[in-house]
Amino acid sequence: MGSKRFSLNGVDLIKMGKGLLIAAGGAALTYISEWASGSDFGILTPLITAGLAVVVNAFRKFVTDGSSDEQPAEPAA
Repeated sequence: MGSKRFSLNGVDLIKMGKGLLIAAGGAALTYISEWASGSDFGILTPLITAGLAVVVNAFRKFVTDGSSDEQPAEPAA
């Protein structure tokens, strides 16, 4: 249930906090990717690039709601 007009409850504060973390994490990953694209890591450049792609994908999976409201059907006996 939502909060009343002109007030915030605990659920609202948690949602706002999650939004803040998502925005800050996205900004940090953007900064790191810009920095890494302009840096020369020599022979490790492909590994760094692949590692950053994994980190970005892990962050995306972490912040995405993968749960479903529907329960999976139980197999027939």
